[in-house]
Amino acid sequence: MVQTIGPAFQSPAPGLALLDLAVGVAGAVGLYFMVQSKIKKSRKFRRDMEYGSARWGTEADIKPFIDPKFENNVILTGTERLTMNTRPKIPANARNLNACVIGSSGSGKTRFWLTPQLLQAHSSYVVVDPKGGTLSQCGYFLQKKKGYKVRVFNSIDFSKSMHYNPMAYIKTESDVLKFVNALIANTKGDGKEGDPFWTKAETLLYCALVAYIVFEGPEEERNMNTLVEMINSMEVREDDESFKNAVDYMFDGLAKRNPQHFAVRQYAKYKLASGVVRSKRLPNHSIRKRLKPYKP
Repeated sequence: MVQTIGPAFQSPAPGLALLDLAVGVAGAVGLYFMVQSKIKKSRKFRRDMEYGSARWGTEADIKPFIDPKFENNVILTGTERLTMNTRPKIPANARNLNACVIGSSGSGKTRFWLTPQLLQAHSSYVVVDPKGGTLSQCGYFLQKKKGYKVRVFNSIDFSKSMHYNPMAYIKTESDVLKFVNALIANTKGDGKEGDPFWTKAETLLYCALVAYIVFEGPEEERNMNTLVEMINSMEVREDDESFKNAVDYMFDGLAKRNPQHFAVRQYAKYKLASGVVRSKRLPNHSIRKRLKPYKP
């Protein structure tokens, strides 16, 4: 090697021998692949971001998500909003509009979050208002200024509540069964339910009376008041099982007109109980207690 170093560097021009060129190209290709292999195996570093790249958003970051019309936004803060449009021009800008606001009593959840959203008046709203303040603050504005139909359900003071007639939505025999089952399930109270015989008898009686009211009664009498009045008029004498009250005569007349009527069949099953059982049932058991809130 010492003897050939001198002749090798006598001329700066590259050798044109085929072998010299082949060795040079092979060495260059090998070096290229070695460098590429090192690059692929090397770790990617994010300089100056070792502790994360999160940062506070700016006006430019939130701008694509804001509707140009102020009233069409969900208000987040004094400067940040989200468009109500669930299909913006750029689909990637669509965002979930659900919000979870957590705060202690008096922290301003209603005043600083709920009230501004209601005053936007861009949607239909369902508001749980246990204190009653939201209705007095925003109800007039929504109803008189924006043309909203405001409906109020007050389970504490029924005199301030709008009313609902479930019988107006009963159209079929299946609807009667659903209504009666819901009535039984939601008026049984907190105590332990007694003998299921009474509940089954109640269910049959309610099905018969409700079906009669809905399918045979005039439209103005299809309500809970009529049901209560029929229950109250069902006098039963313990010593006279053949005694018939006004409701019995009503069902006798319906049975003559339509023996297979749903109400007739349900009432006949209820009547299978003896007069003694029925007389103790009506005044003393849970039928009248269950319907106590519904006063004619």
